[in-house]
Amino acid sequence: MLTTIFLLKSKNLDKLSNFDVYSYPNDILKGKNKDFIKEIIIGHEKEVQKIKNHNNLNNIKKTEKKAPCNEDYKLDQPIPQIINDKNIYTLCINNEMIIGLIFEKDDNPCDYRDIFIELSNEMLNNENFYSFDDETDIENFLISLFIDIRRYGDEYIEKKPLYLFKSIGFFIKVFLFGIDGVGKTSFVKRVKTGEYVDNYFAPTRTFNIEYVDKQQGQLAFWDMPGQRLFREKWLKGIQESNILIYMIDIANQLRFNEAKNELWEMLRRKELNGIPLIIAGNKVDLIEDVVINGKEKQLTTIEKEIIEYFNLNKIKDREWELILTSVKTNYNIEKVIDTIINLTR
Repeated sequence: MLTTIFLLKSKNLDKLSNFDVYSYPNDILKGKNKDFIKEIIIGHEKEVQKIKNHNNLNNIKKTEKKAPCNEDYKLDQPIPQIINDKNIYTLCINNEMIIGLIFEKDDNPCDYRDIFIELSNEMLNNENFYSFDDETDIENFLISLFIDIRRYGDEYIEKKPLYLFKSIGFFIKVFLFGIDGVGKTSFVKRVKTGEYVDNYFAPTRTFNIEYVDKQQGQLAFWDMPGQRLFREKWLKGIQESNILIYMIDIANQLRFNEAKNELWEMLRRKELNGIPLIIAGNKVDLIEDVVINGKEKQLTTIEKEIIEYFNLNKIKDREWELILTSVKTNYNIEKVIDTIINLTR
């Protein structure tokens, strides 16, 4: 599984002290000095030279991905490396930048060769090209490429044993999204481990896939970060989803309008028609009336208010259900799981 993507940007790869480092979602320099980066660059160049020497020795013309004449970026073939116990796959652009992928130890990076080249070429050489002089463009490029490669790995490589050897039971891809701070990552952790951790309040900036085994099959939760920067990436992860979960924070009415607009922005996408939807109204435990008084009457009132405010009764192109939850107290979490299974059968 892909864990990290990074970009090394330098005017001249021979000047190893002159480069900028960008990475997502993990900081590859954390706890390390820049010698680690130098080893990556030197290792890449050594492997490229070995390939050139081998091809010259055997009079074999080096095969490279041919680029149309209008392309601005030239991509070399990816190089696998093991550096500081890291399983790394690097690809050089125009001999001045290196894109790197870091995989888990047991992965074979070469399984990703074609998709790595294809996606990089597609993203870099089109009319909406990325500018590597703009840090926002660099971040968008890395996030987009990371999500696409993770999706490829999840759907074509990681799950292959499941389809080959597990002929019974279900496999459900659950796409979990919503604006930042609503409790998505805490929800997935609760479902997977049964635990709730208080320090999960900080909004997550990372895209994550978690697998949850149930007696009847397996659920794959695609947990998407909710900050504005990441929302345009939701469509990259939503493909092939069996069900959508849109989570809102019912205790934060100041952001209801924002949450409503983002929900309907997605529901208007024709390619998503028919996919079942769960609206999870999270953080019931923070509603004062519910805590002080009995739950049933207050929850019914809250449900009606949410349905009305979010125009949920206007959803006609799919099955949907509103479920009020509290990840912190584990309220209705099992009901969400049961509903996922019921709506996808």
